[in-house]
Amino acid sequence: MQVKVGKTTHVSPSTPPFHQDHVLPLSHLDTDPNLRLSFRYLRAYLNSTSTTHPNPPSHVISTVLSAALVHYYPLAATLRRRPGDHRLEVFCAAGQAVPLVHATVDCTLDSLNYLDDPDAHFVEQLVPDPSPEEEGLVNPCVLQVTVFKCGGFTLGAAIHHSLCDGLGGTQFFNAMAELARGASRLSVEPVWDRASLLGPRDPPKVEVPIHEFLSLDKEFLPYSHASLGQVAREWFHVRDECLDHIKTLLFERSGLRFTTFEALGAFIWRAKVKASGVPGDENVKFAYSINIRKQVTPALPAGYWGNGCVAMYVNLSAKEVAEKPIWETAELIRKSKSNATDEYVRSFIDFQDLHYGDGITAGKRVSGFTDWRHLGHSTVDFGWGGPVTVLPLSRNLLGSVEPCFFLPYSSASAGRKDGFKVLVTLEESAVPAFREEMSKFSSPEFGWSCDAA
Repeated sequence: MQVKVGKTTHVSPSTPPFHQDHVLPLSHLDTDPNLRLSFRYLRAYLNSTSTTHPNPPSHVISTVLSAALVHYYPLAATLRRRPGDHRLEVFCAAGQAVPLVHATVDCTLDSLNYLDDPDAHFVEQLVPDPSPEEEGLVNPCVLQVTVFKCGGFTLGAAIHHSLCDGLGGTQFFNAMAELARGASRLSVEPVWDRASLLGPRDPPKVEVPIHEFLSLDKEFLPYSHASLGQVAREWFHVRDECLDHIKTLLFERSGLRFTTFEALGAFIWRAKVKASGVPGDENVKFAYSINIRKQVTPALPAGYWGNGCVAMYVNLSAKEVAEKPIWETAELIRKSKSNATDEYVRSFIDFQDLHYGDGITAGKRVSGFTDWRHLGHSTVDFGWGGPVTVLPLSRNLLGSVEPCFFLPYSSASAGRKDGFKVLVTLEESAVPAFREEMSKFSSPEFGWSCDAA
């Protein structure tokens, strides 16, 4: 299953989107130090017999990418650090382009179960991987089309997080998809205005306890893997029956009803902490991002495609995570959502403004969690139907080098349809203990494991 990489074309906007070189400022959410990374993921598409497309995938993607870049030309620009404060900014110049890698592979998507549970080495070849030296600054957006023997294909993307979050990226790909299906204009026009919509107040003021979650340390690099051993990607399968069981048990013990994210997130967090062997007195964090597009006043416009989420944290000692009843941890996760207010967002932005040069960090032992089951990926239809599989490859998220993703099963797979899957990244040495902890999720003794370690 060796991917054969062919040529790389550089796709420019189909018509010049501007007449003079210029700089676009980013928001203080865009320049959050935790977003200094390229986020990598892929979508897999079938060569469906119910659709007949006159052109091959590489041609279609190249053509609509060129057309969409007229509206989203910052994706073809370069990121650079501005003098003085070294914040990132977007430099737009004539002739800039998005690299599009063309590749093939001599096997079918069916033979790989539609990448529902893929080989880690193989799937890495389907998505561009910017070098650490470049950090995605020269080419903040790189795409790859890989065509399979069956005619199906994957669209891999590496997009610098400072330009957009997952929702913003999906907005861009939806624009490409609309054009591929014959639209003459975009249904949602992109909006920039980042510095004005999400800029600091004058004077900046921090009126919520941001310092409880974020600290200042110029020496700490959030995505340095030096302290980690060999890292593994572990799949965990969640059956609806087991999920309903945990929610019922937690309700019986607490009188509270929890979402899947709260209940399962609390369980996985405890399993990770216990498996990692973190000293009991060491602080650990549960981190996730929450969409604030409608929480701020005024709400962000519909076409805003910059980072529109802020990080939320639950901060405990490792001993507390290991020994607290699951429902108490789930309740802390739920309560943290109440921080998603306009004042929290404005204070978070002002904190970034006041301390950007001081090394803002969430610290070590951050477990990043995100739920990809309802992000609307199915709308990204280039004429072959929506993607049957969407898969993240990034190891870095929300200041965490051990992220956890909740993912739907492939819609094309003949295998599991009940429930969903969880992709967890953790140290390879911790995998056996993690598996043992997670086995309690579906065991008859689960009621006991809900209460204590």
